[in-house]
This record gives sequence, structure tokens and C-alpha cells, in this order.
Amino acid sequence: MAWLRTILMASVLAAPVFAQGAPEPPMTYERLGRILFALDDKAQPVGRGFQLSISGVPMLVVTDPAADRMRAMVPLRPAEGLTAEELMRMMQANFDTALDARYAVAKGQLWAVFIHPLSPLQKDQLISALGQTVNIARTYGTLYTGGALQFGGGDSPGIQRQLIEELLKKGEEI
Repeated sequence: MAWLRTILMASVLAAPVFAQGAPEPPMTYERLGRILFALDDKAQPVGRGFQLSISGVPMLVVTDPAADRMRAMVPLRPAEGLTAEELMRMMQANFDTALDARYAVAKGQLWAVFIHPLSPLQKDQLISALGQTVNIARTYGTLYTGGALQFGGGDSPGIQRQLIEELLKKGEEI
């Protein structure tokens, strides 16, 4: 694995610089690796992907160049024992507050994920999505939010407002 990291780091240094405003090149495994190593210099190549940490949250990013897909994943907890209410709340968040990231269940595990076609993925889009994935991992069980805007028309604003109303009611007694 050290040899792959060395090759990827060498490609970072040799990568062409694209003029501002110029179209971005297609996202590839190598370009994705350069971006991830810029975000976490301790990132490690693993198979067709990378292990890294964003703000202290461990993440796995996998690619399938043949299918032109990528996936960023943060494990949250075993799926066993999730209540119907928790599942409902995650589905509501997937609609309005998780944004580009999502809650998902696979292989008996609950995940925070971002899934996207690989080649059209742009650098800033990737970075934003990784941040959103970390945010929904961090806010699992509380606000269930990607940390940016909310998409209107969902249930989350009312649920989040409910907490504020409860606190205001308690505050009336002071």
C-alpha cells in the first residue's frame, strides 16, 4: 500500500493546474485521490478506494470506475434495533435536511452516505458532499442535518421547531 500512496502523492505534485473558470477534467480515481489527500494527508488507499478522516470522523470512499460510480460512507451503528420512529425520522431527513448525503442500511449497518456518478463529479461538489456526510453522521439522533440549507416542503423544520417551542414553554415558568 505504501507504493500506491507514493504514486498518488507523486501524481499530486505532477498534476496540471487548471485555469480558473476552465472546465474541470473528469473525476477519476487518481484525481479523487489527490483531492482526498489534500483534505487528509493521512488518507490511505484501500482497494478501489480510500480511508480518511474528516474532522475526526472516519470515512471510506470507494470507487467503481467501470460503472462510473463513487460512494463516501461513514458507519454509524448496527441496524439491528433501529425503531420505526428512528427509520421514519431518517427518511424524513433524507427528503429535506440531509441534502446530498443520505442515511442508508446495508450489510446490517446504518451508514451516512454520499453516492454519485464518478466522472461528472466536480471538486467543490465532492468536498461539500463529504462535509454533508460527516454532518449527518454527527447529527444522527438529533437534528439529522447535512449542515447547509434545508429543502422546503418536508417534515424536519416542524420537528426541529417543536424542540424550540418546548423550550420556550419551559422558559415561561422562569
